[in-house]
Amino acid sequence: MKKIYLGVLALYMSILASHAQTTQPVKDSTNNHKDSTNYQSRQLKVDEVNFVSAYYHQNGSHSAVTGGIGTEDLTDFANTLDVQLSKLTKNGHKNTFLFELGVDHYTSASSDKIDPNGFSSASRQDTRVYPSLNWTNSNEKTGNAFGLTASYSHEFDYQSFGGGLNLTRVSADKNTEFDLKATVFLDTWKVILPVELRPITYGSGSNRDDRPVDYKPRNSFSAAFSLSQVISTRLQALLIVEPSYQHGLLATDYQRVYFNGNFATGVGPFNDVFNERIENLPNSRYKLPIGARLNYFLDDHFVVRTFFRYYMDNWGIKAKTAEIEVPIKFTPFVSVSPFYRYTDQQGTKYFAPYGQHSVTETYYTSDYDLSTLTSNFMGLSLRLAPPKGVFGIQQLNTLELRYGHYMRSTGLNSDILTLALKFK
Repeated sequence: MKKIYLGVLALYMSILASHAQTTQPVKDSTNNHKDSTNYQSRQLKVDEVNFVSAYYHQNGSHSAVTGGIGTEDLTDFANTLDVQLSKLTKNGHKNTFLFELGVDHYTSASSDKIDPNGFSSASRQDTRVYPSLNWTNSNEKTGNAFGLTASYSHEFDYQSFGGGLNLTRVSADKNTEFDLKATVFLDTWKVILPVELRPITYGSGSNRDDRPVDYKPRNSFSAAFSLSQVISTRLQALLIVEPSYQHGLLATDYQRVYFNGNFATGVGPFNDVFNERIENLPNSRYKLPIGARLNYFLDDHFVVRTFFRYYMDNWGIKAKTAEIEVPIKFTPFVSVSPFYRYTDQQGTKYFAPYGQHSVTETYYTSDYDLSTLTSNFMGLSLRLAPPKGVFGIQQLNTLELRYGHYMRSTGLNSDILTLALKFK
C-alpha cells in the first residue's frame, strides 16, 4: 500500500533535491564580506521557490489488508511547495528560512477492503497535509551552520508532530564536511480494525460513526551522521550512518492475518470462524542503515554517481541496495540522467504468506513489504536550466522531468512521473 509509494517518492525527492535545492553562489555585491563599518541593512529576501509534483500508480496481488492476497492497486498524486528566504546579519552570518507545504491525495483499492460494505477512516481515498519550517544560521566565511526544524502531518487516521536540529561543520580548506541531523516524530494513530474483527460497540473511525475508537502513540527518533570528502578535483565521497528507534503501535491494526489452525483464545481481536486476527508486531524497533556515495566527474559531459546502502534492524530484516546514476550533459543547460537501483532484502521472521502462520506464534504479519524480496527501479530524467530561463521565463531557473519504473519479485509493479520546477 502507501508504504511502497512513500519509499519510492522519498528516493525521488532526495534525487531531485540534489538538483533543485542546491544553493547557488551569491553574486550580489551586498553579500560580500566587508568591514563591519561599511555594513548596510539587509532585508529578508526570497532566494528560491521549488515545486515538485509526482503522479504514482502501483498494482499487485498481495495486499496486507486482506491477509497477503488481493489487489494492491493504488494511485497517489503528491505535491510539495517550498519557499526559501534569507537575511544576512551584521556579523556575516546568514539566516535561512525554509517553509515547505506538502499535500498528497491517494486512492487505494486495498484500503477499501477494511470495510467493503461501509465506511472507515482508512478508506478508499484520503488526503495527507504536511507543512514544515526550518531555520538555519550559517557562517558565510566558514560554512559552519546550525538549524532547527518543526513539522506537522495529518491524515484521516493519524497526526504527527515533528522536531529536529541540523549541524554542519566544514574544514578550513572546505574539502571536508560533517553533518548531523536529529529528528523526533510524535505520532497518534486512530486504531482502525477490519469490520469482522470489531467489537459491537467499537466504531469504524468514520466521521459518520459516533461510536468510540482507540488511539495509540508511535514515537520515532532518528539521527543522520554524514561525512563528505573532496578526494580530488574529479572524485567526491560521502559516508552516512542513520540509526533510528521507534516505539508504540508499529503494527497496522487494519491488516488481517490468517492462520493454519483453529484457536479459541488469544490477545487482541480474533475470529475463530476464519482463523483470523489483526497483525501483531513488537512495539519497538531499532534500525541501522549505513550508506556510501561516490561521485566521479569523467569530464564536462559525464558524471557517474554511485550509492550503496546496507540496512539491518532487530526484526531480522537485512537489505543491500546499490544504485547508479549517470548524468549526461549535452550542453551546459541540457542534461539527461539514466538511473538504476537494485535491492536484495532478507525478510523478518514474523512474516508468512496467507494462511501459513501458526497459532502458537506471538508476532505475525502477512505484509510483503517485510518479506524476503528483490526489487529493481530504473528510469530517466531530463533537466533544463537555460541562462534566460525555461521557456524564456527568466524566473523559472530549472525544470526537471523524471520517470521511473519499479518491479518487485513479489509481483508488485509501479510507475512514477515527477515534475520539479525551481524559481529564482
